Amino acid sequence: MPTLPPPDFRPFDLDAIASHPGRVVIFAEPGAPLPRATRRADRLTRGAVRRALASEGFAKSKPGDGLNMSFPSGMAAEALQIIHLPRKFDAHALRKAGVRIGAAQDRRPTLICADTLPPAPLVEAALLRAYQYEAQKADPKPAFGALTLMLKTTDGAMAACRGALARARGVHLTRDLVNAPANVLTTTSLADQIREMEALGLEVEILEEEDLERLGMRALLAVGQGSESPSKLAVMRWKGAAGAPLAVIGKGVMFDTGGISLKPAGGMEEMTMDMGGAAVTVGLMQTLAERGARAHVVGLVGLVENMPDARAQRPGDVVRSMKGDMIEVINTDAEGRLVLADVLWYAQEHLGPRAMIDLATLTGAIIVALGHEKAGVFANDDALAEHFLKAAAEVGEGAWRMPLDPAYDTLIKSRIGDVKNSGGRAAGSITAAQFLQRFVKPDMPWVHLDIAGVTLTKTDSAHAPKGASGWGVRALDALIAAQFERR
Repeated sequence: MPTLPPPDFRPFDLDAIASHPGRVVIFAEPGAPLPRATRRADRLTRGAVRRALASEGFAKSKPGDGLNMSFPSGMAAEALQIIHLPRKFDAHALRKAGVRIGAAQDRRPTLICADTLPPAPLVEAALLRAYQYEAQKADPKPAFGALTLMLKTTDGAMAACRGALARARGVHLTRDLVNAPANVLTTTSLADQIREMEALGLEVEILEEEDLERLGMRALLAVGQGSESPSKLAVMRWKGAAGAPLAVIGKGVMFDTGGISLKPAGGMEEMTMDMGGAAVTVGLMQTLAERGARAHVVGLVGLVENMPDARAQRPGDVVRSMKGDMIEVINTDAEGRLVLADVLWYAQEHLGPRAMIDLATLTGAIIVALGHEKAGVFANDDALAEHFLKAAAEVGEGAWRMPLDPAYDTLIKSRIGDVKNSGGRAAGSITAAQFLQRFVKPDMPWVHLDIAGVTLTKTDSAHAPKGASGWGVRALDALIAAQFERR
């Protein structure tokens, strides 16, 4: 499991601004009195800071924006970063300031003159944005240098940042898993990593193919039967409170060729991200354990690989799910819903959850609908959906409610079985959600998150460089903190 070094917290010392060797971060608001660190930096640079603040660029900047001064005279620093932050800042501005700091972070040490600012939001946003994936380099280097915050008082600073650090580590883990190539991260190697999480206090169980066969999980097994990598179900339990658990379920297709319904070659290399739902689930469970969440949560990830082979399932095959429904396989590239169908049913039969949330890079159709800015939210429970949407908005992760309606069931009605695994192009993300709803028992609160558009991005996003985003860890953690933790 990856490690993320914690920041250092030091008492506020104006003299340190002159002697810090890497990057120094200060704050200011156009037209307002300067904070004491900014005043000291201005004196050291003989008025260069005030001249920069008087520029048109800074005057027109928005809260959270900033500018950089290279090799400021009178200071040992190689760079001085000035962040626009109003004295009466809101959470969005503070988070944006942290993102700006993280975007500029390199292997040099950084000193943030936070003074009276709350450290946790700054730390979390900076660490999220500073992420870099180095694991596959011949000579991997530390992703970024040390982060030091100078505070008016350091009392309780580390304790205040415990949750922020846990979330940042969970997101970094999720990104590492999504970024990892399929020849490195297999069903077996991911299961081995999950087993290591027992050291955090999680209870872990790995169900092998013989276990899945005995349970009747033929829909999941059918997806992986053309691969040399054995299919598995990993179950992670964090019992931070008594009572029925929240079940969080992730699609873990380690690589998706499309199977016999082979995908086009162009872009197929990105199908390492088709286990994004599983990666978010694993990252979330690490976060809950590290911050000691007072909640009962079970994470379940179905791990398979979808490959073309003489043994692979074919279009036209009919497979029996754990529930007992007979599924006609129209397209072997609509495989994630087969995995989730069995894991959803397993969770209900064996865990008795109070609610279920699944995450999956399920459909290209959700990208057509929402692009790469928002995940699709489907739910049979309005209250749970609204709670999730509120949590996602609070942490700045985009999400949008999508419809569920029995009228769409006609598109997945099978001529020879009980249901088809694909209804074609029309309303593709909705029919996929309607398919999953068949495997949710009546009165079971359930949310399905289609994260195909937000898991891997080609450009920098709000909290991440391009590549794996880790979307979902923070939103789900916020939901659990607000709605599922023992008060």
